[in-house]
Formats: sequence, structure tokens, C-alpha cells
Amino acid sequence: MSDPPSSVPCMTQNSSSTPESSDVPDPSTWRTGDEPPTQRQRAYLETLAKEAGEELPDDLTKAQASDKIDELRQETGRE
Repeated sequence: MSDPPSSVPCMTQNSSSTPESSDVPDPSTWRTGDEPPTQRQRAYLETLAKEAGEELPDDLTKAQASDKIDELRQETGRE
């Protein structure tokens, strides 16, 4: 198998399993940040909130959900 042409960006994962902070844009700048959370975000949030013994508000936005996931990951040690 040959290498891709130099014009094709290489999609390799860094050595850690979590993205670098510079890899993910700030949720407050997302064009869709005011939309409801995705099903995947909501499910993960519910899992983390249960582990942390917290209740989640029903009216979170996609951007708020992302921030809350980061907060709960630190709180539960799932970094």
C-alpha cells in the first residue's frame, strides 16, 4: 500500500487517547452551540451525572453540555 499524496492530510491520532485542548474549538464559538445536545452528549452526560450524584437541567445547550461533560469528567476522574 502506498502513502497518500502530499495534498491529502494525514489523519493520525496523537499518542494520548484524549484530544489536545487546541484540537477542540471553544464550545462558546460553535455555530450550533445553542442547539439541544446530541443524543450521544445527553447519554454520556447522564452517565457522568449519575456517577457524580448530580441532576442535569433539561434545557442544556450543545455548548453547555460540552462544558458540563468536561466538568463531570474531572469530577469523576474520567479524564
